[in-house]
Amino acid sequence: MEGDDQTPAARAVIALAPGGGRRYEMGDLTALFKADEDETGAGYSISEWILAPGQGGVGAHAHAANDEVFYVLEGRPELLVGDAWTGFETGAFIRVPAGVTHDFRNLTDRPARLLNVYVPGGFEREMPKIVAWFAQG
Repeated sequence: MEGDDQTPAARAVIALAPGGGRRYEMGDLTALFKADEDETGAGYSISEWILAPGQGGVGAHAHAANDEVFYVLEGRPELLVGDAWTGFETGAFIRVPAGVTHDFRNLTDRPARLLNVYVPGGFEREMPKIVAWFAQG
């Protein structure tokens, strides 16, 4: 195809069973990466975040050049967007533009799951540092 500079991996079908993906355990928080920059030609990364009941946030942060999209798959997690925490029901969609401070947490008594799309890709490069940060408490 003319003008198509995507790698073969970026054009390959990805099919994962429920719970599939590259798993990162962080105590009561689990991240499952479904597709990352190598598989998407650096266009995006997709991950599922599973928050146990009572799971606090990962820490307020912003990305200088990346938008994030969150879709609530289960539960009622809260997201910090800017300076306000808001609870979101299953099926809610939240877009956080680059530069906006954000975080997420689950203060309920049941699990919560978020689908995350990080645009452009590359967030998976941060996971070893994030896992180490959680391990240090």
